[in-house]
Amino acid sequence: MRILLVEDTQDVGEAIVARLRTLGHAVDWERDGAMGDAVLEVQPYDLVILDVNLPGLDGFAILKRMRARRGRTPVLVLTARSEVDDRVGALDLGADDYLVKPFDFRELEARVRALLRRHSGHADNAIACGNLSLDRAARSASVGGQPLDLTRREWTLIEILAARPGRIFGKAELLDRLSTFEEEPSENALEQIVARLRRKLAQAGAEPEIRTLRGLGYQVVCPEP
Repeated sequence: MRILLVEDTQDVGEAIVARLRTLGHAVDWERDGAMGDAVLEVQPYDLVILDVNLPGLDGFAILKRMRARRGRTPVLVLTARSEVDDRVGALDLGADDYLVKPFDFRELEARVRALLRRHSGHADNAIACGNLSLDRAARSASVGGQPLDLTRREWTLIEILAARPGRIFGKAELLDRLSTFEEEPSENALEQIVARLRRKLAQAGAEPEIRTLRGLGYQVVCPEP
């Protein structure tokens, strides 16, 4: 999934980016509040992780402007302020969750999973499509109970598609969710990821089918129960 982190503390930002990218997420990192707000005006994300104390524009102002634009992206607020009024203020402005610094990175990862899960309409970390099973907590996949070895981008792609079977995802949308500003995504690269993923699913005997709809994009079709 594609995540925007707005955090001006260098070591905290580096650690968060490293942890989330290890989990397979595409992460853009802005260190200035005004720049973070500008990016949110033009680029869609699956999740925003937002510090409160920022140069340029503070996190509360960014959150308020984001919700005023009718942005529905889930927001996890990071704050060094432990006062109840600050936490309540963040939630009232439209934050979906918050973490008080310093925090355990395992808790950050769990809250990220929960927000992404709820945003995609799932009650838990399990996604099932025929005999294909995905575990979002472990970032693992299996077919008929047998582990399926996937790269970071292959896993993220099947997670996006299988979370909403039948929905058609355009190539541009998938490239947005798989890549960061630092990368140079291309349709050819996406087609190669899809081809490798199809081959691995077929070799494992997976029932779901990744279909190409010419001029539209891709969808996963699950077998009827």
